[in-house]
Amino acid sequence: MISIPDLKVDAKALLRACKLSVFDFDHLVAGQPTFAPYETDVRPAPVMDFTAGFEAWIDQVKANSPKNLKTVRYKERKLGREQGDLRFEWASADKKVLDTLLAWKSDQYRRTGRVDRFAQPWIVQLIEEMHGLATPDFSGVLTMLYAGDVPVAGHFGLRTATTLVGWFPAYDTEYARYSPGIVHHLQMAEAAAGAGLHMVDMGKGGKEYKDWLKSGVLYVAEGRISRPSAAAAVHWMGRTPFNKARTIVMDRPSLYRAADRVLKGFGRVRTSLHQESPNPVVKEPTGAR
Repeated sequence: MISIPDLKVDAKALLRACKLSVFDFDHLVAGQPTFAPYETDVRPAPVMDFTAGFEAWIDQVKANSPKNLKTVRYKERKLGREQGDLRFEWASADKKVLDTLLAWKSDQYRRTGRVDRFAQPWIVQLIEEMHGLATPDFSGVLTMLYAGDVPVAGHFGLRTATTLVGWFPAYDTEYARYSPGIVHHLQMAEAAAGAGLHMVDMGKGGKEYKDWLKSGVLYVAEGRISRPSAAAAVHWMGRTPFNKARTIVMDRPSLYRAADRVLKGFGRVRTSLHQESPNPVVKEPTGAR
C-alpha cells in the first residue's frame, strides 16, 4: 500500500469501496498493518543488493558458490568465442525484441507443462503497455543479451526509482549449453547497478540460481480477504484447496521434484502434439502452474 507510514485501513471496507468480493494475494509486502491480519504464509524473496556496490555483490555471489560463478563465467566466454561477441542491451524499446522474449517464454511454459500466460490477449496487452512506460518512478524494462547479432536470452520486468522486479526471464533453447539465462542475469545485475538501482528483486520461488545470486531477502505474504457473498464462496472453493496443496508441495523438495517431472512429461506430450498438428487442442491439467 502506498500511503503515509503505518496507515491502517479497514481491509473489508477497502474491498467494498473497490467493489470487490475477494482479494487473494501471494506476493504482498509482508507486515503491512492493513493486511497483516489476513496473512496465512510469509516467504522470503531473494534479492541482489547493490547498495554496497556491484563489486561487493559479486564478492557475495562468489562466497555463496565459487564453483557456480566460475562455471558461468567460463560459459560466458565460450558463448562469445563460439557464437559472436556478447552485447547486452538495457531498456530496449524495440517491440520485436519483446515479441521474441514472449515467444521464448510461451515455449518454456509449454515445455514444462505450465499454463501459457501469453495465450491470454489481455496479459500481452498489459505487458506491451508497461513496456511503453518510462518515468523516473515506474518503467517497464526489457533487457536482451546478444551473441553477435543474435538474441540469446532476455528479461522483462518493472522498475521503480531504486528497484528492478524480476518477472519474465527466458532464453533461446538452441543456446542452452551455454547457460545464457544465468549469463544474462549477471550482465543484467551489472547494468542495473550501473543505472543507479539499489537491488533486483528475484521474487519468491524455489529456483536454485536465486540462492547463489542473492545477497539479501525481502519477505512477501500470501493470504485472502473476502466479504460475505456468493462470489467469494465460489472463489474459495476454486482456489483455497489448490493453494493449500501447492504450499504442501513447495515445502517438500521430494514432492516438488515429482510434480515438476509430471508437468514436464505433460509438456513433452503437448509439444509433440503441437509439432504434429497445426491446430492442436490439448487440455490443461487442472490447476496447472
